[in-house]
Amino acid sequence: MVHDHEGPEDGDIVAPSAKIPVPAEVSDAIRTLIRWAGDDPGREGLLDTPQRVARAWKEYCQGYDEDPAHHLGRVFEEVGGYDDIVLLNGIPFQSHCEHHMAPITGKASIAYLPKDRVVGISKLARVLHGFASRLQVQERLTAQVADCIWDKLRPQGVAVVIEATHGCMTARGVRTPGVGMVTSRMMGVFRDDERSRQEVLKLMGY
Repeated sequence: MVHDHEGPEDGDIVAPSAKIPVPAEVSDAIRTLIRWAGDDPGREGLLDTPQRVARAWKEYCQGYDEDPAHHLGRVFEEVGGYDDIVLLNGIPFQSHCEHHMAPITGKASIAYLPKDRVVGISKLARVLHGFASRLQVQERLTAQVADCIWDKLRPQGVAVVIEATHGCMTARGVRTPGVGMVTSRMMGVFRDDERSRQEVLKLMGY
């Protein structure tokens, strides 16, 4: 298994500065939303809320400012003959749905069967977080992570399983907390070979 020892990368996602300028039209839009919801944006507790919300959303959506594939640019070919499954299991993540901009909170398991190259294990999580830090639907997030690894590493197989809860379902609408959604994408041998698929799903705990 390959571990990472290098420092921060140029493409790393970092929290934006608390001093990031907020355009007036953005603050005005948030004040309008507060007013429309039934509160007074001029009261003491809400005076600074528009700028806080704006900066928070800039941070939530910082994935638009990077290419997640960048994290798979450095590969290792000397792996001592290792040719079995590489798995990073239960990676926590948070995203926001594009329909209601409500939180999506969950975990992902990402596996690939290398052909002739591997990457540092943290890079799998970085790819996930890069795509998750955008307005999303879980199905597309699952496909984007798998396709990125498939295209950049050219492995024998890729398997991505994501399990998450959706605020648009738990906090509004049907209001059904505790319900998880599971999506998966299998590529290469994990799609074509039943035995390989069952092996990787078992390693993931499914």
